[in-house]
Amino acid sequence: MIKKLEGIILSDTPYQDNSKIINIFTKELGLIGVMCNNVKSLKNPLRTKTLKFTYGYFHIKYNENKLSKLIDVDIIDNLNNIKNDIEKISYLNYISDLTYQVIKQNNDLNIYNIFIDGIKKINEGHDPLIITNILEIKYLDYLGVGLNLNSCIKCGNKTNIVTLDPDEGGYLCKNCYTNEKILTSKTIKLIRMYYLIDISSITKIDIKKDTKNEINYFLDKYYERYTGLYLKSKNFLNELKKLNNWQ
Repeated sequence: MIKKLEGIILSDTPYQDNSKIINIFTKELGLIGVMCNNVKSLKNPLRTKTLKFTYGYFHIKYNENKLSKLIDVDIIDNLNNIKNDIEKISYLNYISDLTYQVIKQNNDLNIYNIFIDGIKKINEGHDPLIITNILEIKYLDYLGVGLNLNSCIKCGNKTNIVTLDPDEGGYLCKNCYTNEKILTSKTIKLIRMYYLIDISSITKIDIKKDTKNEINYFLDKYYERYTGLYLKSKNFLNELKKLNNWQ
């Protein structure tokens, strides 16, 4: 059966001399493995169409129980604005690795839309840190460790919220607060907005550097506390951020 699937290549594995297996995250079927015969040959027109982060329509001979076979690829977007920028490609590497870990735990097809919408926004020139943090917040529910953004995590009070604590996993009100780090009210509001916003609807987000960094710090601590995910691409991104003074 020949299928046309929208997707993006997350990774590949060499196979024999001139072939490889690509892992495509597809809109219709989630993550699938596809054999690409002889695509490493310089004369093969599919050589450049089977590189990591190729985003397009993949025509495949689909096999549900075994590896499918690649027939052709129609490119949707070359994502050149990302691929030609070391900062953006570093963020893409990280969110791709993160997405792979999320779909290993939860193959909900809506994850694809979140991921692709995020990539598109980074490619359009939106702040990659903001878009990455939005994805990180939205992915928490699919990882089974969603934030409590409705009321105090301890008593259920919906008023007098003082802070949002990564160790407790949600809001803390005035009565339950002890000595946790106080986040600014702007940060607390934006974290909730990040969770609720439709990424595809974003036209402009202008957030001060200190607020962006506070949100990112909170999410780093939360992921460390609740997800158990330690990704090399995230460590590499953090090192590049320090080296190049990004954000």
